[in-house]
Amino acid sequence: RDETALQEYLASRLRAVGAETEVWEPSPDEVAGIRLVPAGLHFEGRPQMVARFVGTGGGRSLLLNGHIDVVSSEPRERWTSDPNQAEVRGGKLYGRGACDMKGGIAAMVFAAETLAHLNVYLAGDLVICTVTDEESTGAGGAAAVAHGVRAEAALIPEPSGFGVWIACRGSLIPTITVTGRPGHAGFPQPHWQEGGAVNAIEKMGVIMDAMHRLQEEWRRRPDHRHPYLSPGDIVPVLIEGGEWMVSYPASCRLTYHLAYLPGHADEGGWGTSVEREITEWIERVSRTDSWLAEHPPTIEWGPDVPSAEISPEEPIVPVVLSAAADVGRVGSIAGMDNWHDGATFTRLGGTPSIC
Repeated sequence: RDETALQEYLASRLRAVGAETEVWEPSPDEVAGIRLVPAGLHFEGRPQMVARFVGTGGGRSLLLNGHIDVVSSEPRERWTSDPNQAEVRGGKLYGRGACDMKGGIAAMVFAAETLAHLNVYLAGDLVICTVTDEESTGAGGAAAVAHGVRAEAALIPEPSGFGVWIACRGSLIPTITVTGRPGHAGFPQPHWQEGGAVNAIEKMGVIMDAMHRLQEEWRRRPDHRHPYLSPGDIVPVLIEGGEWMVSYPASCRLTYHLAYLPGHADEGGWGTSVEREITEWIERVSRTDSWLAEHPPTIEWGPDVPSAEISPEEPIVPVVLSAAADVGRVGSIAGMDNWHDGATFTRLGGTPSIC
């Protein structure tokens, strides 16, 4: 929550070369109800920025977007230089976020400044938008769309190696809780139906095995094939269970990261059908275990990050491929297995977006 100074700095640079700029802290109400935004999120200290170079008329508008936030620098002791102080060694710049994506931010701001210094006036509007929260929730991009930031095409300069990413997977974060029955681990226990203890960690193993089987099924299913993306993924990422070293664990919590393809998204781009599939799968598996059948697991669903895909025929795609070729960096059409803010501008704002 210390991005205000950077947003003001970028706005001042773009304002100095003729852009109309705005830096604002969105109200939580502007993004309330959007599935990728966690309940209770606010933007204090995390403003968004938009700068607009008004076109001379008759041309198509272009949005350049990037996120200014970065992930944590921990473990700090593994860095050989200060992660928050850029350092050039051997022709490469090192620092937290240099690649993802302060390099992209610098490139798009410098491009806009260069056009202005050369007195090159575009026919369509050029919109520069920098957002927060991409690394954590994606709420900044959603707030920008809610604020009216859109164009006829968008380019997000994430580090793609000049590949033109026209698709990305979405993701869901379910946390599954299994309850057991506490008891002393040092004493033999009768069957649970006779009052014995139940190990919640072992019962979570039933769920884990089932989720692994579903992952293998996804990899074989035709609906999980995509020309530019990998099949959907089901990855356990966090687990917590037990209360004491000599007690049967009374509960166990397991969080998954689920990646899903654009073809599995609903009309709004969200993973509601995937959510239903996972819920029904866990319910079905639980019925095969006598304890879980009577004490079914609960599922808490975290934010839903939307998948997105645009046609390779969208005008922005051949234009960017041609521009890359002009500077000797031949790229190809590809996809990003993870996610980027372009999905939000595509899905929520109607702006076809590429990386």
